[in-house]
Amino acid sequence: MTPGNNGASTPEDDDPFGYLYADGQANGAQPPSGGYGYPNSVNRVRPVGSRQYGQQGPAPQAPPQQGAFGQPSAHYAAPETLPGGAPTARTPQPSRGGRGGGPNTKGLLIGAIAVVAAVVIGIGVAMISGDDDDKGGNEAGPSPTATQETGEPSPSSSEGDKDEEQFKSPTIDAKALRLSPGVTTASDVEGAQADGGVYVTNLNQPGASATWTVDGIPKEGPYTVFFRYSTADEAQSMTLTVNGKPFGSKLNMDNFAKAKDGEFAKGWTKTYAWPTLTEGTNTISLSCGDGDKCNVLLDQVWIKEGQVKE
Repeated sequence: MTPGNNGASTPEDDDPFGYLYADGQANGAQPPSGGYGYPNSVNRVRPVGSRQYGQQGPAPQAPPQQGAFGQPSAHYAAPETLPGGAPTARTPQPSRGGRGGGPNTKGLLIGAIAVVAAVVIGIGVAMISGDDDDKGGNEAGPSPTATQETGEPSPSSSEGDKDEEQFKSPTIDAKALRLSPGVTTASDVEGAQADGGVYVTNLNQPGASATWTVDGIPKEGPYTVFFRYSTADEAQSMTLTVNGKPFGSKLNMDNFAKAKDGEFAKGWTKTYAWPTLTEGTNTISLSCGDGDKCNVLLDQVWIKEGQVKE
């Protein structure tokens, strides 16, 4: 079979490395200087796909090239210019900048400030509440067991605040007390508030006492026992016994009225103590024990529920 005419030269005749072989050199092959190495070979540059094998005639023309990047091609027609072409109008997108479409930073800042303020207020309230609870649990009760009219002990916070709930005994005059031998009553000194101005005297001797048995204590708990008396010159102190047991150290019977020596009519005052009484009947005794100073005139005694001062 005789091959057809494929043009001036065919790829199989164009061995670019013919000059490396003996037969190529015999045929005059030379290193390439612009061609493939065989005589009369040429370097033919063709567009891709333009060469056709087995066909005669001139090679088809290469397709027209587009213009420079970014420039419209003369052979290009936009779809919208064709009949029935789709519109190319673009849907407006919301602006991300400016006042209208940007994030509401002012609103976010206000919200953040409000959250921080709420947290600070909550912490402050928790701390204040915690402080109040601690103070309530650590309050110390009144330390004195016996005090005087001018003293300022803290009264009980749970009792004695409501008059309608307080127990108050009748005021007992001196002549209603049980007196030890040698102790008597008198009415020579003015100022006693007991019936007839009667008071207890001669308590200024060892072992002297005046005792009161009180009935009707509603419940066990703290009570205040009041004593109205008179003294002059120096301070006095006597032993207080509740239900057979000494209460505290000594009952303070100071000269709060600042009466001069012998002026008992100007020395009337009062003192009080805070013993715990039992429900029902209790016995309270004021006596002159060892080391006591008992130069007093005893006028009246009474009891109030709770630790009070009046």
